[in-house]
Amino acid sequence: MTQRTYAGIAVDVNDEGYFTQSSVWTPEIAKAVATEEGIDLTDRHIAVLNFIREKTAKGEALSLRSIGKSGIVDAKQFYELFPGAPLKKASRIAGIAKPSSCV
Repeated sequence: MTQRTYAGIAVDVNDEGYFTQSSVWTPEIAKAVATEEGIDLTDRHIAVLNFIREKTAKGEALSLRSIGKSGIVDAKQFYELFPGAPLKKASRIAGIAKPSSCV
């Protein structure tokens, strides 16, 4: 396990950079992680991140399909917001563990 500092807060992360405790997450930390990913967060990004955090807190599995059916963004918009590997990037920025559906 490694520690990284985001927005002045030390955060424990695994080898892939995912938070080991999602409870330390804040919007300020999210902005710092997003900057590492080359993303400038907007209100729409934050809405998606909050959706991801809520679903995870309920123990629900995440997938590209579930986010595309969230009513916040469709799949194409999700890819536009988090280019490359959207679920991986969004999960990392949201401060949750890597979803099991991500390889």
